[in-house]
Amino acid sequence: MSEQETIVVGKLGSSYGIRGWLKIFSYTEDAESIFAYSPWFIQVRGQWQRFEVEDWKRHNKGYVAKLTGLDQREDAQMLTNAEIAVSAQALPALSDQEFYWRELFGMDVVNAKGYHLGTVTDMLETGSNDVLVVKANLKDAFGKKERLIPFLEEQVIKSIDRTAQRIEVDWDPGF
Repeated sequence: MSEQETIVVGKLGSSYGIRGWLKIFSYTEDAESIFAYSPWFIQVRGQWQRFEVEDWKRHNKGYVAKLTGLDQREDAQMLTNAEIAVSAQALPALSDQEFYWRELFGMDVVNAKGYHLGTVTDMLETGSNDVLVVKANLKDAFGKKERLIPFLEEQVIKSIDRTAQRIEVDWDPGF
């Protein structure tokens, strides 16, 4: 399984109990939805290994899970802090108007006048709205190497073209 085919959806925490259970830190929007994906791929000694979730439950403010084949605390401890990935094909299909953040990474960002602002390298969640992190290879004519552009559809984000790998924004290059 290559990293290009997988999407990290969480992380394993410390072991819980003596029967091989592990604490789970979910990166999914609804934390519990991490358990809807199967199988999980966990990197063990540099190799992706497939695991099935045998059982899971709420524990305090988080979750714990029992993975098939991990029956001892010591076995589970070896996976502490390992990332949980799933196949990209396991993610639900989205409409043409919806996007996974990962789809936006690497897209060119231009304003309505055709000025190239840079490439999307990251997304930030601020609470009020998401933010595109756009980086240029060199400082541009405005002295900018990085811009934070609010992901406000219609207001700032004018169009997203998956085919052309391009996002058009209403954004002043001086910001």
